[in-house]
Formats: sequence, structure tokens, C-alpha cells
Amino acid sequence: MPGYTPDREAHLRRLRRIEGQVRGLQRMVTDDVYCIDVLTQVSAATRALQSFALELLSEHMSSCVVDAARNDSDGGEAKIQEASAAIARLVRS
Repeated sequence: MPGYTPDREAHLRRLRRIEGQVRGLQRMVTDDVYCIDVLTQVSAATRALQSFALELLSEHMSSCVVDAARNDSDGGEAKIQEASAAIARLVRS
């Protein structure tokens, strides 16, 4: 079971809010809103996604990685490598 499962509904609400932000960006472009105002909203949506990703990563580390390390040292090492790669992708984005 994924680490986010207990908080699934909260995560889905958060993602719907982010989706609303992106739809708002589309409306802003359609309505020819001033560039800087659009960029400000892009920044807000980006921060919201980054915050969501960090929370999801934290849940993954505290559940999936910990469980794998407790049950199987090789599996734990694989989960740590997987999490490290995910962190690297987040840092690059």
C-alpha cells in the first residue's frame, strides 16, 4: 500500500486546488492578462506542486522506505536508491 493512502482524500483535494490554479492560468492567458500577473500565478502553482511533492516524498520515506528496510535489507537499499533518484529529479525541476 502506498504511503499516501491514509491521506488520499486530502491529497486529492489539494491536487484539485492546484488543477483549479492551472485552469485559472488558462483563463488569464485567454483574457490577455498582464504577463507579470500570469507569471506570479505560475509561481504560485509551481510552489503548490513542489509542496505537494515534498509531502508525498516525506510520506514515502516514512512508510515505504522504512517498511522495506525493516523487512528486507536489499529491498530497503533499493527503496533508498529510488527515493534518492526522486529527490534528484525534484531538485532539478
